[in-house]
Amino acid sequence: MPSKTAKPPRPEPRDKKATRRIAIVAFPGVTLLDISGPAQVFAELEAIELPGPDYSLSYLSTSGGLVPTDVGMMIDTAPIASVAPAEVDTLVIPGGPGIWKIRNDAELMNWIAEALPKARRIASVCLGAFALAWTGILDGKRAATHWRYCPRLQDGFPNIRVEPNAIFVKDGHVWSSAGVSAGIDLALAMIEEDFGHTIALDVARRLVVFLKRPGGQSQFSTVLAAQASDVEGRFSALHAWIIENITSDLKVETLAEKAGMTPRTFARTYVSRTGMTPASGVEALRVETARLLLESRQIGGVVEVAKRAGFGDDERMRRAFLRHLGVSPTEYRNRFSGS
Repeated sequence: MPSKTAKPPRPEPRDKKATRRIAIVAFPGVTLLDISGPAQVFAELEAIELPGPDYSLSYLSTSGGLVPTDVGMMIDTAPIASVAPAEVDTLVIPGGPGIWKIRNDAELMNWIAEALPKARRIASVCLGAFALAWTGILDGKRAATHWRYCPRLQDGFPNIRVEPNAIFVKDGHVWSSAGVSAGIDLALAMIEEDFGHTIALDVARRLVVFLKRPGGQSQFSTVLAAQASDVEGRFSALHAWIIENITSDLKVETLAEKAGMTPRTFARTYVSRTGMTPASGVEALRVETARLLLESRQIGGVVEVAKRAGFGDDERMRRAFLRHLGVSPTEYRNRFSGS
């Protein structure tokens, strides 16, 4: 018999679950949402049974410690020296007003340059594209960044094919995305690539976000752009009336009468205020109406949605969706619902 002092045998150590390290770089003045958006998406996988290795998140800065973000909140980081570049599966470089100073941070830029050829996947969020551009890895590739900085990226790096309207772009193993919230779309797309659409949809539902805005979709919806141009809100009431009467024959004469103008004056004023013709404005509002119907799934088929949104037939709606969103109504519904 074993003695009373004998210790029970140690249980056999269980194999640690394999993980893929996602390294997110931080620096003073980094945009908080550029980090927290993708990080929250990746972190949601912890509650889901995955068919393959899950992710482990590392937040890295040059010296480690607390790093101030653009909104004053601090992010606790480990020094970049604590992670070998070869250990990184996915490297994420966020943006922010502090991005311009990291070009002079030789230690950080050297670590990034060493990690680039070793990582399975490389990504930038918003102005992080400039950090990738400085390394030369974007030369000859398509890339996205915040719409305000697309001209600066294109002018400064003519060998990059900047896509000014894209929410995110994947060119080989290099990913880049537009401003702030687009980092969420990029992270969801990565999860879909690694684990499939169903799991990515599960994550999106947990976060109550749209899965997933197609990468080529415009950063600005046409309606939002029109509202931004119409700074005085002169046509806000008209737009509300159009939505309420979306299935009506919304010709220029009808809209002009509602706006209290002659058709000629109305057409000229509408273009100058919104940047769109009246016909384009009506079409954009019909696309917005159809989007809501497709997302809610309250209407069964695309043909019925087209009628409810005032398009009349589904082919007309399909052409409008391609112009405004870059996807067909069917693809839009499938991407949202996973059906």
